[in-house]
Amino acid sequence: MMISENRKLPDGWRRVELGEITLLVQNGVYKPAEKYGHGYPLLRMYNIQTTSFNLTFEPLARVLLDEQELETYKLETGDVLVSRVNSFELVGKSAWVSPIAESYVFENMLIRLRFNDSVDSLFVALQMGTQAVRRQIEGFAKRASGQASINSSDIRNIQIVLPPLSYQKRVAAIAQKADRLRRTRRYALQLSDTYLRSVFLEMFGDPIANPKGWEIVKLSSLGELDRGRSKHRPRNAPKLFGGSYPFIQTGDVANSAGYIRTYKQTYSELGLKQSKLWAKGTLCITIAANIAKTGILTFDACFPDSIVGFSPNDKTNTEVIQQWFNFIQQNLEETAPESAQKNINLEILRNLDLPIPPLPLQEKFAQIVQKFERLRTQQREADRQAEHLFQTLLHRAFRGELTSQNADDEPESVLLEDIRAQQAKAEAKAKTATQAMGEAADYLGTKAKQQDIEPIQLKFPGFE
Repeated sequence: MMISENRKLPDGWRRVELGEITLLVQNGVYKPAEKYGHGYPLLRMYNIQTTSFNLTFEPLARVLLDEQELETYKLETGDVLVSRVNSFELVGKSAWVSPIAESYVFENMLIRLRFNDSVDSLFVALQMGTQAVRRQIEGFAKRASGQASINSSDIRNIQIVLPPLSYQKRVAAIAQKADRLRRTRRYALQLSDTYLRSVFLEMFGDPIANPKGWEIVKLSSLGELDRGRSKHRPRNAPKLFGGSYPFIQTGDVANSAGYIRTYKQTYSELGLKQSKLWAKGTLCITIAANIAKTGILTFDACFPDSIVGFSPNDKTNTEVIQQWFNFIQQNLEETAPESAQKNINLEILRNLDLPIPPLPLQEKFAQIVQKFERLRTQQREADRQAEHLFQTLLHRAFRGELTSQNADDEPESVLLEDIRAQQAKAEAKAKTATQAMGEAADYLGTKAKQQDIEPIQLKFPGFE
C-alpha cells in the first residue's frame, strides 16, 4: 500500500525512521486494573480496534494513580498508541487518540508515540496499518507462548514515508470523512442485531422466565436434531476435499452473524460419501469449541459431528429457535462439561426445555426476521463499499496520488464528492431501516390490542 523502496518519491517526500520524528516513545503504566472501577480510565490493547485507527472505550478498566503517575501516563490528543504484545496478526496495531474529555492513561501492553511538529500524527497512525509497515512489524516481532511482542527500539526503527505537512493534513482530513462513513454503516448493522432481540422479547417475553406462560416443551419435540458426519479417519485426508460440496466448520457457524453465507472448505465426491448433505434452511448448532453458536444454512452443505443440525417440524420455525438459542447460549457455554475442550452432546440439546408460543405468532416473527435479513444484506454491501472506498483512498494517499503534481490525478474535490455521495446513500439506507422498524413496531402494537394487553413501545438509539 505504501510507496515501494524502488519507486521514486514525489517531490518534497522523504523516508524516515519513527525515531527521527518522535518526541516520546513510552511504555504504559504497569499497575493492575482496579477491581471495583475506582481511579482513572485505563486504555488497554483491547481498546485498539482491529478494523479502524480509532479507539473504542469498551470494555473500560480503571487504575489508581498518584498525581505524578497521572502526569506521566496521561494521554493527549494526537498521541498514537501501539499494541506491543498481542497475537502475531495484531501486534503493532495502532490507534490515534482523538480529543477526549477525561484523563485517560494507558497500560504497559501499549506504547505511546508523540510526534514533533513536522508530523500529523493521524497520518502516521494511518500509515502504521499499511502492508509496508506491517511487514516491518512482523520482521521485528518476537514470538513466545502464542503471543508476539515488539519493543520501543523496534518501533523507533520502523520506516515510513513523510510528505510535506500540508499533504499529511489533507490525507488525514479526507480519511476521517471516509472513516465516519465506515462507522455509520457498521453501526447500522449492530442496530439491526439489537432490534431483533428486542422484537423477540416484546412478542414472546423472556424465554428463561416465560412471563407469558407459554407451554414448555422439549426441543426434540419441535423437529429433528442430528449430528453432522465425518466418518473417514484421518478427517483431514486430502482426498476428501476440493470438490463442489460446501463443508461447514464450527468457526463458519460462530462467525456467520445468523446466516451462513460463506465457506472456506469443500468436500469431494469421496468426502460427500462419508458425510451427509444438509438442506438449505437447516439450523446449525455448534457443540464443541464454540458452544451453542448458531447459523442458518443459505445453501446445501456438509458439516462434521462438532455441529448439530436442526430441522423444524410443523410446530415451529428455525428463526424462533435460533433466537431462543441466542438467549441461552452463554448459560450453555458456562455449564458445558470440559475435558480437553468444552463440549455438549446431542442428548443435552434434545432435553432442553423451551416455551413455545402459538404458531401464527412464530410465523410473524419469522417474517420480520426475513425482512430484516434482506435489509442487513443491503447494509453489508454498503459496509463493503465503504471499506473499499477507505482502502482505495489510503492506497492512493501513500502513493502520493492526492497531490496536484500529476495532471492525470483525480482532484481532492472529486474524492470528497464521492464520499459525500456515499454518505447520502448511507443516510437513505438508514431511512429505509427506520421505516422497516416502524412497520414491525406497528404490527406489534396492533397485535397487543388484539390480545387486550398493553401496547408495545419500541425505541432504538439513532432511529428516533
